[in-house]
Formats: sequence, structure tokens, C-alpha cells
Amino acid sequence: MSVLLEYAIFPTDKGESVSKYVSRVIDMIRSSGYPYKFTAMGTIVEAPTVREALEIVAKSYDLLEGDCNRVYSSIKLDIRKGQDNRLERKIKSVEDKIGKVND
Repeated sequence: MSVLLEYAIFPTDKGESVSKYVSRVIDMIRSSGYPYKFTAMGTIVEAPTVREALEIVAKSYDLLEGDCNRVYSSIKLDIRKGQDNRLERKIKSVEDKIGKVND
């Protein structure tokens, strides 16, 4: 199984720039060993199970709750049985049709 988790999580009570807080989350994801892509609007992580994907979200919140009074998160899941490496394969499928998309 492959679970693609696309999510954003950040405090809403820390002003306009929240990179200090987002950096904590990205560092945790990087340390987790799961494949991920960080983008300007969110992060995509590939996990083998729904439970593991949701644990990433929970750990992200745990990193912020200590000094943040309000945290916003949006979450999307794409769950597919019998597949893996979809973080790369989905992009390759489009590139096979139209060429490189992220130069």
C-alpha cells in the first residue's frame, strides 16, 4: 500500500513569518526516513499505511503545541493498495507524456 499525505501545518498566532515553526516539522519529516517533497504551500510524504501517515501529522502537532496556542492544518490523503514509490512514479507518468515539468 502507498499513502500519499499532502499537508500543511503552521501556527496562526505567531505573525506573518512562520518558517521557524515549519522548519521544526520539516526536520522531523526528514529524520523519519519517509520520502517527502517540501513545497512552498505544503509537504507531501509517502508512507506505507494510513496510520503512519496520520502519525506524521500528530508528531507535527506535538512539535508545535508547546509554544503555539493555535495551529492550522489541512490534510489530503491518496491511498492506493498494491503500489509504492508513487511520490516519484506519479510525476514520471506525466513527464513521460509531456517531458520534464520541474526544471
